Amino acid sequence: MSLANYAVKNENSRGRMYPDYANLIRSDFQRDRDRLIHSAAFRRLEGKTQVFAYHEGRSYRTRLTHSIEVAQITRTLCKNLRLNEELGEAIALAHDLGHAPFGHAGERGLNRCMKNYGGFDHNINSLRIMTETENRYPGFTGLNLTWETLEGTVKHNGPIKRTNNAYLKEFNKKFPLDLGHYPSLEAQIASFADDIAYNNHDIDDGFRAGFFNIAELCELKFVKEIIARFDSENPSCGDELRIYAVTRSLISAMVFDLLKTTRQNIDELNISSAEDIRKNTSFTANFSKEMHQQIYDLHDFLTRRFYTHSNIARMDMKSQKIVEDLFNAFMSEDKLLPMELRPKINRAQTEKDRADCVCTYIASMTDAFAVEEHQKLFNVSYRF
Repeated sequence: MSLANYAVKNENSRGRMYPDYANLIRSDFQRDRDRLIHSAAFRRLEGKTQVFAYHEGRSYRTRLTHSIEVAQITRTLCKNLRLNEELGEAIALAHDLGHAPFGHAGERGLNRCMKNYGGFDHNINSLRIMTETENRYPGFTGLNLTWETLEGTVKHNGPIKRTNNAYLKEFNKKFPLDLGHYPSLEAQIASFADDIAYNNHDIDDGFRAGFFNIAELCELKFVKEIIARFDSENPSCGDELRIYAVTRSLISAMVFDLLKTTRQNIDELNISSAEDIRKNTSFTANFSKEMHQQIYDLHDFLTRRFYTHSNIARMDMKSQKIVEDLFNAFMSEDKLLPMELRPKINRAQTEKDRADCVCTYIASMTDAFAVEEHQKLFNVSYRF
């Protein structure tokens, strides 16, 4: 299948930061995808919270399974829009690479700790992982991914007009990522695939956790219609199959709506190249107004019934405290850090450099490792 004229073409890639060999059987974006999959940071996503902590069980989503779901939806969307599937998949797999342990609670904790040092942003941390902390090659630091994958990952939520993050500012001087403009359509699609995935798997996880039932979910008119249609065709099915019908139907509806609206935008805006996508003054990919309203209503329901549930709130409070305790302990005494980090700490010339080192280390932790480190430091009865 030939790519659309607004897709990112392999031969038009802006290349890598460092010279690299060509591969006879894989494109540059395939190699980006493969390098990400084989990275330690990607494997650690298995032990990082999506909403539920790692130990909650019941096969709840993790950052890893979420990233795989986003990649699957991204490939489908890219294929139907004749976009570069390989680039879209690479960005989808990388989009949560920089998340801290304990999901957004961990991110809030690190952002609070880093308030005086430029804050913490998981998208920027993803860039840092891909360009600095993952070291596999003798000639350079990082994974040496293409400009398009790096740009799409750090900007998949839109342009970055202002930033206090010193790492992003410095990196952008060496390898400019065109921060003020929109990313490729492949990156935009990955961002909307992220929304589709997490909204729907949170319905599934919240239901199976017992935070709401089918009857309560049916206060949403569009869900009630899905259930009524499914029950008329399958009158003897239990709630397990009914909830799958809801998520399956909603994912399908969101995907088709996104495809239709994005195609309309491409036509109305006379998009004829990948650069037109980047220079546009808004997202080219989008849902319809009606679908935006449905997603708003769904998110409002999940916020009331799931995200602010007392069990989640208590878990978030404890998670944030663990992250903040670790940060404060490591900042007050660097001898508590692993020996392999000592050279980097010793090279730190300012308090901010120390904070960056500590923050990056904590952000790399899985939930279980962060809990274990906290117990070692603050539980006097814990074995040494």
